Amino acid sequence: MAAPVAHVPSLTQLDEFRWEIAPTEVPGMRVPGVLFANPALLEPIRSDPSLLQLANVATLPGIRGASLAMPDIHYGYGFPVGGVAAFDLQEGIVSPGGIGYDINCGVRLLRTSLSLDETKARLAPLVEALYRYVPSGVGSKGPVTLKTTEIDEVLSGGARWAVDHGYGRAADLAVQEEEGRLSGANPAFVSPAARQRGLKQLGTLGSGNHFLEVQTVGEVFYPEFAEVLGLAKGTVTVMLHCGSRGLGHQVATDYIGVMDQYLAQAGTHLVDRQLSCAPIGSEEGQRYLAAMAAGANFAWANRQVITHGIRRAFREVFQRPDEELDLAVVYDISHNMAKVEEHALADGRRKVLVHRKGATRAFPPGREEVPSAYRRFGQPVLVPGDMGTASYVLAGLPSSMDRSYGSSCHGAGRRLSRHAAVRQFRFEDVTRRLREQGILVRSASREGVTEEAPGAYKDVEEVVRVAEGAGLTRRVARLVPIGVVKG
Repeated sequence: MAAPVAHVPSLTQLDEFRWEIAPTEVPGMRVPGVLFANPALLEPIRSDPSLLQLANVATLPGIRGASLAMPDIHYGYGFPVGGVAAFDLQEGIVSPGGIGYDINCGVRLLRTSLSLDETKARLAPLVEALYRYVPSGVGSKGPVTLKTTEIDEVLSGGARWAVDHGYGRAADLAVQEEEGRLSGANPAFVSPAARQRGLKQLGTLGSGNHFLEVQTVGEVFYPEFAEVLGLAKGTVTVMLHCGSRGLGHQVATDYIGVMDQYLAQAGTHLVDRQLSCAPIGSEEGQRYLAAMAAGANFAWANRQVITHGIRRAFREVFQRPDEELDLAVVYDISHNMAKVEEHALADGRRKVLVHRKGATRAFPPGREEVPSAYRRFGQPVLVPGDMGTASYVLAGLPSSMDRSYGSSCHGAGRRLSRHAAVRQFRFEDVTRRLREQGILVRSASREGVTEEAPGAYKDVEEVVRVAEGAGLTRRVARLVPIGVVKG
């Protein structure tokens, strides 16, 4: 997506990790814009149109507190990627651009009982088996072909549907956000075109920034929580990142059109047409939220079927049963969602609709939304880096509730667009450098590697440093890649 040339709002520093766009910067701003960053991340952001997007979000009706951006901010559709905004349920809006095209794109982490040495000894066949059992790339078809009569069950049931049909363990559900199923889904509001796109895509990784990564626990910062999570230094983990595939994309496309029509009929003009929206309580708003929840459930089912494929690959390569390999889900976290949540606002505790686009929940210890096994430590937050650096497991902090509606970053964040990355990097150079680091890559296409080259992303160490310094999360463990499957 090419970014337009536009006015870039000025920033005022509030403290070491927060910067503000004053409400006077863009006509119609109702609240300030607040960016979490540090000097290392700030310089390229200053000239990025994502700052204007952050300010534009602040013009939307019913927005509360501030328009927020996480340290991995970059240019997106309507909202910046890394954007968070909360809207009053009576006066506010819902915007598909504030959720994104890949509804419930998310990250799942599995642990294993394997050591780094025994995994490296079989890394090549393992990566090949993962590539075989988890289809990737544009238009990839999964191991499950749904009948038209079955897809509504997936849209309603989410990960539970997959487990009930033999794709996983009942224990997997307890450690997923919302237990892998968002209430309020109504498949009737998902178009036939969206359904058709989802029939053959369950269990597929897709393309773009989606990946499956074999990692090792390189460092532990919070031993008590890491032990509960089952993350011991030197052991091997598997991280996957994907979402609702073509079905979710079609839901977004359909409802952007619906809301464009609603705004035209109402005579409403927005500062950016990509912010297309409808009042939360309107028929259009409620239908979209029901379809979004259905798309979210498809994404959870997709990650659950992929998990089944991962376990199959490990069993085949290591010739051991699941009980010996462990392969338990540590956590599954979502971004690209809108949820009704209760938060403390200036006028008291209120229920609001929180949009998180390229941002994740980071709820603190004690919250009932956090799985009971982890509740005394806080919600795990999974932050993938790029395939040449590291990923992080973080934990939500109490201060995140006041500062970011209990939100944090979802990854390193792009530094270059995909087109710019393809122009700048060569497939042979990227794969050679990764091999020199001991990282084996298997991709469905050469572009899948060059688009996602390590140099295309911000420094995940700086992103995590800001999230921790700003009081949103604390570090639990650092995960280092050894094998990557890309679309």
